[in-house]
Amino acid sequence: MTEDDTYRELGEAAWSWVLNQVREDEGPWLPEAVSEHDQDMAPAKDRDSLYAGIAGLAPVLAEIAQYRDLNEREQILVTGIVTRLSAEAKGRREPSLYDGLAGDAMALKLLAPGGESVALRRLADLATPQGWKTTLAFEPGSDAPLNDIIVGTAGVVLTAVWAGGEFAEGIATTGGEALLRVADRTEAGLDWGMGPATQGRSPNYSHGTAGVAAALAVAGAALHREDFVEAAVEGAQHVLSVGSLEDDGFIVPHTIPPSKREVEPVTYTWCHGPAGTSHLFAALSHAGVAEVAGLEVGELRHRCLNSILASGVPERLRPGFWDNDGRCCGTAGVGDVLLDAAQGCEEAARAETLLQAARRMGDALVERAIRSEAGARWRFLEHRQDPPLLPPGTAWMQGAAGIAAYLLRLGRFIETGPSALVVDRPDQWWAVPTYLRTAAS
Repeated sequence: MTEDDTYRELGEAAWSWVLNQVREDEGPWLPEAVSEHDQDMAPAKDRDSLYAGIAGLAPVLAEIAQYRDLNEREQILVTGIVTRLSAEAKGRREPSLYDGLAGDAMALKLLAPGGESVALRRLADLATPQGWKTTLAFEPGSDAPLNDIIVGTAGVVLTAVWAGGEFAEGIATTGGEALLRVADRTEAGLDWGMGPATQGRSPNYSHGTAGVAAALAVAGAALHREDFVEAAVEGAQHVLSVGSLEDDGFIVPHTIPPSKREVEPVTYTWCHGPAGTSHLFAALSHAGVAEVAGLEVGELRHRCLNSILASGVPERLRPGFWDNDGRCCGTAGVGDVLLDAAQGCEEAARAETLLQAARRMGDALVERAIRSEAGARWRFLEHRQDPPLLPPGTAWMQGAAGIAAYLLRLGRFIETGPSALVVDRPDQWWAVPTYLRTAAS
């Protein structure tokens, strides 16, 4: 079996396991995790979400469709997802990318292009000058808009620009202006917390300034708003001021001040580490920014990647260092960022280095897979509990669905080469060349 066959076979096995977990109750739903004790599972509140629900199956199905036809069972699932999300979007109030309407829009555009308009229309109707009220009770007693990519305005803005259409400009403008109004001025630039009362900061990509600044850069480029781009630069200046450029890398603390939870002070993930934060510098380049604080943005992106390469990932060097193999917080997410960078890299030797690192992520997933007749899945670790082994997850961000998509993409890349098309998404599309994007309009 060739290397690309190994990754593809495991990706298909993981997808088979996920597909066998899909249930039906007023449309398809997916248990977030599966264990021998979960005999009476029911749909979760976020059953439709990109993070943990059926919207997260859309990018997997889109990846599969890049190299083979969907079978009858998969086509039925596509119909069920589109029908369910289209109906629910008309009354949904949660706006966010990973738990709400923006995630619906992403899934619908991938599975039924043009169908995303129902979710975007709803986002346009719910917009306020302050952004979009949250339903997630992030800050007790408050439904004030949040700011970040996962559950806040930045994710909505990125989705609107990615999806395009008649509502995109209004949504992106409203969201970008709302983010400008709530920015905190620092000595170095601009900073954003998750919400208006958030005291601590998670400055990296998923919940902090790196992600918000990336959204402003992307929106600024699309809308020709220099004020958005300038704010993105100031956000990047702040991120640089709280990070470290030692050893030809760039890392930013997980949390400022350090988290009260027992967590690594620096992580290397998509969500809270240089894997995701590298997208900020790609976004600035996309917006025409050449440098920040005297450093070229291309160099800063590669410094983030250098830090990953030197970190020891994906080895589990100590409890808590690398306990997750998923897309949000672990191996698959880092691998996907490395592939994005490899496909956008014009220097052949550097591109090969990044590809080899992506293969190391794939090899770790091969090694750690749990296989049976039902397929393949992974069990992550939570070192702060006893026993530390978690039940296998099913979904996009923390489970086998997201891992399957990465393995299938890796296998296709190795087979096809750098010209392999990329199933792009709202939070990373500018990190790959436009001609490789499957969702480019």
